[in-house]
Amino acid sequence: MVSTSIPKSSQSIQTSQRQTGAFALMDSLRRHGVKHIFGYPGGAILPIYDELYRAEARGEVQHILVRHEQAASHAADGYARATGKVGVCLATSGPGATNLVTGIATAHLDSIPMVAITGQVSRAAIGTDAFQEIDIFGITTPIVKNSYVVRHAKDMARIVAEAFHIASTGRPGPVLIDIPKDVGNEEFDYVPVQPGKVNLRGYKPTVRGNIRQINAALKLIAQAEKPLMYVGGGAVAADAHAQIKELAEKFQIPVTTTLMGLGSFNEHNPLAVGMLGMHGTAYANFAVSECDLLIAVGARFDDRVTGKLDEFANRAKVIHIDIDPAEVGKNRLPEVPIVGDVRKVLEQILDRAKEADYDSVTTKPWLDKINHWRAEYPLPVPHPEEGLSPQEVIVELNKQAPLAFYTTDVGQHQMWAAQFLKNGPRRWISSAGLGTMGYGLAAAMGAKVAVPHEETICISGDASFQMNPQELGTLAQFDINVKTVIINNGWQGMVRQWQQNFFGERYSSSNMEIGAPDFKILAQAYGIKGMIVRDRSKLADAVAEMLAHNGPVLMDVRVTKDENCYPMIAPGKSNAQMLGLPQKEIKATEHKNCSNCGVTNPAANNFCPECGSQL
Repeated sequence: MVSTSIPKSSQSIQTSQRQTGAFALMDSLRRHGVKHIFGYPGGAILPIYDELYRAEARGEVQHILVRHEQAASHAADGYARATGKVGVCLATSGPGATNLVTGIATAHLDSIPMVAITGQVSRAAIGTDAFQEIDIFGITTPIVKNSYVVRHAKDMARIVAEAFHIASTGRPGPVLIDIPKDVGNEEFDYVPVQPGKVNLRGYKPTVRGNIRQINAALKLIAQAEKPLMYVGGGAVAADAHAQIKELAEKFQIPVTTTLMGLGSFNEHNPLAVGMLGMHGTAYANFAVSECDLLIAVGARFDDRVTGKLDEFANRAKVIHIDIDPAEVGKNRLPEVPIVGDVRKVLEQILDRAKEADYDSVTTKPWLDKINHWRAEYPLPVPHPEEGLSPQEVIVELNKQAPLAFYTTDVGQHQMWAAQFLKNGPRRWISSAGLGTMGYGLAAAMGAKVAVPHEETICISGDASFQMNPQELGTLAQFDINVKTVIINNGWQGMVRQWQQNFFGERYSSSNMEIGAPDFKILAQAYGIKGMIVRDRSKLADAVAEMLAHNGPVLMDVRVTKDENCYPMIAPGKSNAQMLGLPQKEIKATEHKNCSNCGVTNPAANNFCPECGSQL
């Protein structure tokens, strides 16, 4: 059973005492509030695990033994996303360290605070191609905020304090600490370093926005007739949901979110227009194509959002707010760039609006237009005569567990979950930037350990789940009450959809039916409740049974095999040019002049087929 008690403090150390490097590591982690570590032991890291054994015996920390190191990094990632705290994972040298790489890259692309600790061969053996020696420092350099090799035990406390500070401040991200085996055993006069007591020359992230830029942004907001807030993962990292709500409601600005930004704005709010981008809502994509002001809040103009970049919000002026100056202007030059913490900058804008006595402005015609699109192009929920559609499953989960923490794997099921779940802050946990299959179950483990009293559900696909199914053993050992729902269509679903739409229906190596396990029996083999659902009449009761079960559950839901995820923006197309929208009745002879590109074309859904602009 996962422990939920607060760890007891070890003997307080204020002045120097003779201790080992391994003790200094564990004591430093305790001082930084680490209560759970996800990891897997091995030769080079045994001195640390020996000290971890003592720390667990004192009740200071709990180690969650995963079945594969990649799962340790994903679990630490899920832990961090659910709480906003730094997640910690542990692995030995060589293959243990390299197995963390995918999880570190996942955290890097999504700006997740993590400290990854790896064992290394002894200092004298470094560079000799010793057994299980690998340069994990060099391998991970492009995918971490910072890396350390601990050369001397006396540096351990300082390095841990720096690592946690770097991982959790500015734009969050992973930090690597590589520890040679003999450093763990080395004794020295240990003096602890308290959290935040660091001296990092040249590292001072900008928190508050420039006041002139704040004023310029507010002026554009007050003047806009068709504004749109475009909210990304930076808003979640900054816990800026309250400020986003206040700004949106004060100026009646509709809000669209990225895949990483889901949960930062209440999707039940009438100003919410859902996710935008490749599989976003039609009304969000139409809105971004028509808006006259785009307020980018902690977003990075990712290609899956923008589609054809030079046509993305090409009628709009742009305000771009981000903690990372490298992101501002990287893909789109804004009229008003603001570098700073998203929450702090929004607070500045709101305070300035009150000082300047800005009245709420009316955007009713713009909102009416968006609501017209919302009514005309709703997200489809098919109800096939035979079998279940994947969308029905997601809708039923959302109905019965609306407040759950949801993790996903990657593919069609991920996009359907993004479309139909209505998540609160930090309750949406998904690999966005790297698109990592095998992420969902391990991330759900980490999230559930972090928030043990909250319902935690992993939505996976039959292909994704087979990437890391061994973590059912971790669920069983620690009684981690995660509910996993497999949207099983027998395919690598998104690969199949692309092959159908863009590769002449040549389904190369994407069918998963031959060799697929019986997931119910697989779950039972690990001592976990397994379930199978095949038809609509059993779905609601099965979901209720799964949620009521006191323990982990694996539910295999057999859905229709050929359902595609729409809307969809094809590569190289603008956001207004989406596949899968219902075709409206327009006379074949009807032609209209496009005010954007000037071309006369047959109208298609009242949008120009040449440039995608509304006619």
